Amino acid sequence: MTEAGVRDDTGAAVRVPESVTRIVSLVPSLTESVAATVPGALVGATDWCSHPAGLDVTRVRGTKNPDLDVIRSLRPDVVLANAEENREPDLAALRAAGLAVWVTRIETLDQAFASLERMFTEACRAEPPAWLDEAREVWRKPEEGPRRTAVVPIWRRPWMVVGRDTFTGDVLRRLGVDNLYAGHAERYPKVPLAELTARAPDLVVLPDEPYAFHAGDGPECFPGLRCALVSGRDLTWYGPSLVTARARLARALAG
Repeated sequence: MTEAGVRDDTGAAVRVPESVTRIVSLVPSLTESVAATVPGALVGATDWCSHPAGLDVTRVRGTKNPDLDVIRSLRPDVVLANAEENREPDLAALRAAGLAVWVTRIETLDQAFASLERMFTEACRAEPPAWLDEAREVWRKPEEGPRRTAVVPIWRRPWMVVGRDTFTGDVLRRLGVDNLYAGHAERYPKVPLAELTARAPDLVVLPDEPYAFHAGDGPECFPGLRCALVSGRDLTWYGPSLVTARARLARALAG
C-alpha cells in the first residue's frame, strides 16, 4: 500500500505512509489500544496515558496542551487524536508541520469498534487485534431485565453530568441503565445539585475520572439515593479494557 489519502472519522483526508513504525497518541484510550497491538510503534503519549503500567515512551504533556515541538521532534508517521479530547488548533498546527494526524470520533460502542478497526488498518497499517473481536462479542447483547435510571456526575464545583450523545451513555444503556440527561441539549451540562437530587434517579453513577469521586467525596451529596462508584476507565475508555469492563461495571452497578 503506497502513501495515499485515507479519511479519518471526521472525514478529513490523511496521508498515511505505507509503513507506520512511529506513532504518537494524544488519547489515553488509543495509547492503551496501540500499546496492546503494535507496542513497538508507540514513541510518544500524553502525561494522562496511564495504561499499560510502566509505559516507556516520551511524554508530550496533556491532551489539551500537547507539546507540539516535542511531538514534531519525535518524527511520527502518524499522530492519533480524538475530536472530543483534543483541540483543533493543536491538530491543525501538527498538520501544518507536515504530520499525518488521524482523528477519531466515538460516541457509541459500535462506533468505537468500527473506529478502532479503521484506525489500526488505515492509520497504523496493522491487522485488527484479537481483543477487538473479543470486546465486540462481550458487548453484543444488551442487558436483559428491568431498566433503571441514572445521573452521571463527572465534576463538582460546579456539578457537571453526562448529557447527550456520549460513549458513556451508550455503555450504560447496554447495561440496562438510562441516563436521565441523555436528551439534554449539551453533552456535558452544568446542573445544580438540587436538580440532580430532585430527578430521583435509581442510581447516581460516580466515576473516578475526570473528577476522582470516591467513598468519601461524592456520595454524601446524594442522601437517600443509591450511589455506584465505578472505574472511569471502565466507563469511558474504548480499547482493551472493553473486554473486562462489562463484568466490572455490572458488579459495581448492582452492588
